[in-house]
Amino acid sequence: MIILENDQLTVGIKSTGAELQSIVNKRTEIEYLWHGDPAYWGKRAPILFPIVGTLRDNVYRYRGIPYSLSRHGFARDMEFTLIYQNKNSASLELRSSDITLHHYPFPFILRVHYSLEGNQLTNQYEVINTGNDQLLFSLGGHPAFNVPLERGLNYDDYYLEFSEPETLPRWNLEGNLIAKEKPFLIDEAIIPLSHKLFESDAIVLKQPKSDKISLRSHKSEHGLTMTIQGFPYLGIWAAPGAPFVCIEPWCGLADSVDHNQELEQKEGIMFLGAGEQWEKSWSLTCW
Repeated sequence: MIILENDQLTVGIKSTGAELQSIVNKRTEIEYLWHGDPAYWGKRAPILFPIVGTLRDNVYRYRGIPYSLSRHGFARDMEFTLIYQNKNSASLELRSSDITLHHYPFPFILRVHYSLEGNQLTNQYEVINTGNDQLLFSLGGHPAFNVPLERGLNYDDYYLEFSEPETLPRWNLEGNLIAKEKPFLIDEAIIPLSHKLFESDAIVLKQPKSDKISLRSHKSEHGLTMTIQGFPYLGIWAAPGAPFVCIEPWCGLADSVDHNQELEQKEGIMFLGAGEQWEKSWSLTCW
């Protein structure tokens, strides 16, 4: 376990998947991050790379050759190398290998940086194209947060609040693939949490205008705010009946139900030139 701390927060990270394991407020002893109970969902905050979501039939084609990738890609299950650490920051790295190239024919370096400042944790992603051709990829976060955060409260005592009123449809999932849209938010900033909300799987939103989304309760002064500026997609999800909610900033999406499986034509896929570097970050303020 890699431990970061300052006078307000203690954060745990494991090298497998460079995945967050714990975010604790040192004053209140509130644990913000889901503990990964496999009875509901065994992950805590996986990193989604080189795809977000599911491919149609778990297959994509690139330059006429078919490849297979499982849901959310391979980074979340691979061992990262710790390349830097001090008391309140750490950097981990994953490099392409014969194993990754078999499923994903692109040389790359993926670096994940964590840093603490006050009551804020920042998670930065860095992708470097180490090949001689373009690199095609998607990337996203998938952190799960405890709901309720405090004893004595219930799941439906909490709500999500955008920093601006949003008018956004919800894109339904069919077999983990993007299907039809249906009305969801109409000039609204608040999503009341309930287990019923996720009966038809994740809430998938495209192009939210808000740069922040918060987990709050009318019955508590404690919650969190995630800064999502620059992420074109947002997933919100919980397993059936589970005491957590995932707030997922994405650069990428699952395939649509009728996608032609061509990687270059996949919605949300990003193109990075030879030798180029891409960076994106989200941050979490815990209060």
